[in-house]
Order: sequence, then C-alpha cells, then structure tokens
Amino acid sequence: MTINEYVTSFAGLPVVEFEPGDPPRADPGAFAWRVSAGDDNDDSEFGRRVEALLRAPWVGQIRAIIVGSWGESFENTIPLELFIEAADRLTGLTAMFLGEMTAEETEISWIQSDDVTPLLRAYPRLEVLRARGGEGLELQPGRYPGLRELTFEAGGLPAEVVRAVGESDLPDLTHLELWLGTDNYGGDATTDDLAGILTGARLPALTYLGLRNAEIADQVAAVLAGAPVVARLRTLDLSLGMLSDVGAAALLSGQPLTHLRRLDLSHAFLSDAMMEQLRDELVPAGVDLDLSEPLGDEDADERYIAVSE
Repeated sequence: MTINEYVTSFAGLPVVEFEPGDPPRADPGAFAWRVSAGDDNDDSEFGRRVEALLRAPWVGQIRAIIVGSWGESFENTIPLELFIEAADRLTGLTAMFLGEMTAEETEISWIQSDDVTPLLRAYPRLEVLRARGGEGLELQPGRYPGLRELTFEAGGLPAEVVRAVGESDLPDLTHLELWLGTDNYGGDATTDDLAGILTGARLPALTYLGLRNAEIADQVAAVLAGAPVVARLRTLDLSLGMLSDVGAAALLSGQPLTHLRRLDLSHAFLSDAMMEQLRDELVPAGVDLDLSEPLGDEDADERYIAVSE
C-alpha cells in the first residue's frame, strides 16, 4: 500500500487548498487550509504561500492547517519555524497535519521531519497534531494538556519518539496513533519502548490506541494482552502490520477484550481458523471486529507492513 491521495477532511473540517489571490471564504474557520509548494514544488513558492496565508485579514479565524510538500521535502527539513513565529497571528489554530504528501511527491520514509516540541509549546491550545514521516522526527517529553489527538505516521518511527510519548503527560488525549513501521526505515522501537504508553498512567482519557503498521505486531499484541491501558479503551487498532496467529492468540489469551467497541486487525496474516475464533469470541459481545484485507497465514519471511518506503 502506498499513500496516493490527499485527505479530503481533517479535524472534522473539509480541506481546501490555499491559493494566493483566491476570493476569501465566508467562514474561514469552517475549512482545513492546505498549504503547499504548488505544482512547481518550489521551496521559495511554499514560503511565499505561507506568508500570503499569514497576511490574510482572516488568519486569526483559521482552526486547522495542513502542510503539504514544502518543495524538496526529501532533502529539506520541514520549515516549522514559519508557523512557530506566527503563533501570535494564528490565534485560533487548534489542529495541524504536517507532511501530508502522496507517494508520488515524496515517499513517506523520505520526508524530512523535525522536532515538533517547539510547535507544541508555541500553540498550547493545539488539540490535534498529525505528522507524516519519521526521518528526523523528534518529541521532547513534557506536559501537553491541550492535545486531544496525536498521530505519527511513518514507515519507521524512532524509538526515542515512542518513549517520549510514554513519558509525556497527556491528560486530555483521547486518540493516540503510532505507525511503528519497520527497522529497515528507522522503526527501531521495541515493546520496552512502549512501556510508558501501556501503563496508561499519563493517558487517563485515552479511548483509542493505534499501534499500527508494525513489523513487531505479534510482540505488541503479546504485551497488550496484559497492559493496564487496554481496559479503558473503546478502540484498539493493530492494523496495517505483520500480525499473525501468534499475536492474535496472545490477545485472546490475555485480558478480556469484550468491552471494546472496535478491534481493527485489518491487513493481518491470519489463518481462517484464527479469524473464525476471533469472530466467535468477540462479535457476540458486540465488538466491531475488522478483519478486512486478510493476507493469509504466510510464513514470517513473506509478511510485510502496509506502508514502509
């Protein structure tokens, strides 16, 4: 699987591409504004468009921004400083999506990310942060009381980022989604790095946990079987990874999962017998069990995560 389409909605808002010179919208806060380098994919053009957006008289009404390609995004680090320095103008901003690009523009593993900590500190009212690309991505442990949703999409998520999430105080976070990826693309996290997340001690409001796109999906499933955080979840998402019968059996042998509203095991390497067992044990309890995109009970060396390069 590759990412070939732009999102059409973000943070509950329809997406519109910002074009300098376009007539103003009646309600700028009713849209998620996507800003990118445009068809020429030029770095300077990206900066020009951002500055044009920031000069708009309605800039304070903007609630959501999507940062698309900033030019040579596979060579140049995302220019977060443009937005950090504009915090006094983007006073209504509550949601950001960083690096929303298709594979045709830049493969996910090539996107040059950066430390998102200064951005979170500049926007303490930010409720939704979604970032694509693990190369160069950093997060410093801290207290981020404004965040409700945090998503890091990567072909390989650095272990330091995973640990930083678990070491951060996130009292109002309800949605946490980490694409762990593969070690081939920098996804070097182990289940030990997930410890701070799995206790749930700093995540008292969490209801959705996604540990997706994981090469180590079986090991993740095994530790989730006894993880305290699971008891308070409504949705557990292990999709896009290399989950096999071994991991699914570990889930079923652990703590009850019948309290879940949804369990997403799509894009998994499960036998027909295991899928039937999952249905028999969970569906009668009312769990919305997603076993779509089944890939069969392949040998370990034939399995793959959905999004890597």
